[in-house]
Amino acid sequence: MVKVSQTKPLPIQRIAQEKKIRYFLPNIPQGARVLEIGSASRWFKEAAESIPGVKYTDIDLFPPADVVGSILDWQKLELQPDSFDVIIAFEVVEHVNCFDACHALLRPGGKLFLTTPVPHFDWAVKLLEMVHLNQKRTSPHNHLIYLDQVQFLGKKDIQIMHFLAQWAIFTKESAPKMVAV
Repeated sequence: MVKVSQTKPLPIQRIAQEKKIRYFLPNIPQGARVLEIGSASRWFKEAAESIPGVKYTDIDLFPPADVVGSILDWQKLELQPDSFDVIIAFEVVEHVNCFDACHALLRPGGKLFLTTPVPHFDWAVKLLEMVHLNQKRTSPHNHLIYLDQVQFLGKKDIQIMHFLAQWAIFTKESAPKMVAV
């Protein structure tokens, strides 16, 4: 596992970060409890905290995250189920299958923001890394997935960006309503 440096992003990364801010940020409501998984340099946190009342928590394997550890250990890390309105996992799910953890931590009606490579174009992403146009991988992409195959999170809005990346907003289904008989 490679520790991500806190250095200035590469030009292509900065462009991608700006596009992610424009795409995802308007979907965070005021006062939301937000969890970012794999926050590294915390660039999205700065943008999200501009929304009034947002309570932002980030988790990463390394400091300076608010919670240091693996999202798969969320219970040991004392994160509470159904406690977040928004979970952000940019370039995470190709490294770790964290869908069950995200589902458990999201409130009903909560949103999961994802970005991940398109599996059949991951070779092109690796090529961009080799020529220093994209951030080097922190660990292997052992969990590549087509986001339209994710079943249990409810409503999906999936976009393919520049043939290489999938960007998605999943909405966790609300709790079933009890019907009197």
